[in-house]
Amino acid sequence: MIIQGQNVMKTVGKDLVSLRIEIISISLIISSLAIVLSNWKKVPVSSHQAIVSSLVGSGFAFGVSVDVGILLKIVESWIVSPIGAFFLSILVYRILERGLARVPPLRAERYIRYLLLLSGSVIAYNTGANELATALGPVVYFGLLTPLQAAFMGAILLWAGAFMLSGRVVETIGKGITALDPFSGFAAQFGAGLSVLFFTTLGMPVSTTYCVIGSILGVGMLKSTRTAKSPFLRKIFLSWVITPFVALTLGYIFARLLF
Repeated sequence: MIIQGQNVMKTVGKDLVSLRIEIISISLIISSLAIVLSNWKKVPVSSHQAIVSSLVGSGFAFGVSVDVGILLKIVESWIVSPIGAFFLSILVYRILERGLARVPPLRAERYIRYLLLLSGSVIAYNTGANELATALGPVVYFGLLTPLQAAFMGAILLWAGAFMLSGRVVETIGKGITALDPFSGFAAQFGAGLSVLFFTTLGMPVSTTYCVIGSILGVGMLKSTRTAKSPFLRKIFLSWVITPFVALTLGYIFARLLF
């Protein structure tokens, strides 16, 4: 968040909506409830969609300026980023497959362990540069916290949330879509990480969760189209479509009722 979160924070905290403290409060409450509920139901949901959509909904309710052009760019990035992760994971898988073809199995296994740590580190970096930046961009640009304060507080709370609440969604993503071995797990993580990193550079708040799902689907379909479990995919797709509409509607309704 400190190194590369500025662009995403500016997009969400400054360019998208003219902020008021009520708008920030409504958005963070709605997105927090959505994330906790989705974790309990074992359905991965995009915090970006919940935050951005509730900001826009409450912004419309208060009659403040909402940059529709920025909103359309964000929505476009939501669509393109998982697709990009899908193809990047296939590309990474093929490159790794050729690169390790002549390596002895034990050595290849050791390499893959290091590569998994690398891909996990890329995902973790993106979580700060994009996920935290999206959540705390409005807080920073409204002057409630400095970027450094937001980064440290956000990192601590991010760890706490991952430790206490992420297990059920991890099970869905790690096992519910397709079976992952370390080889395909690296390709999926790294492909998703590259996609998110690209959009982070552009200042677009995109979902690491959905990019990971797109990349897992990519390596799963590369191995066999039957490996992808359609019931889980239908649930995830419905969540992806419904979340922004529900968050926008709730943001608008809460703003009208409470203020």
